[in-house]
Parts: sequence; C-alpha cells; structure tokens
Amino acid sequence: MTTSQELLTKISQKTIEIKEHYPELQKYLDETRITLPHGDNSAAKVDTESLQNYLNSLNEMVAKYKSNS
Repeated sequence: MTTSQELLTKISQKTIEIKEHYPELQKYLDETRITLPHGDNSAAKVDTESLQNYLNSLNEMVAKYKSNS
C-alpha cells in the first residue's frame, strides 16, 4: 500500500513534469485539484484514496495530451 507521503511525492513530481514539459496543461492543474477534499471542518481530510485519485487524474491528463499531440 502506498503511503500519503509517497503519493504526495509522486504528485509533486508529476506537477513538475507538467510545468517543465507540458506548460500548456498548467491551466488545468487548478481544475484537477477539485478532486481533493477542501473546507474548514474536520471532514475535509485528505486520505490516500483522494491523493491516489488526484495522481491518477494528473497521469490521465498527460496521457491524453500525449496521445492527441
């Protein structure tokens, strides 16, 4: 099982990859962050499933972009 820290590292690496190699996709990074919980209350916790879903969405975005280029 992947830990939250490992997922955060992978998300960071993928975001850097997007910024360096696919700068035209940067505008979508804010939109994909909506997959993460947010808010002021304790219900807005980020779990490993949410992080994995976010990483998957970043990977899918890059894959779709590459296939359409």
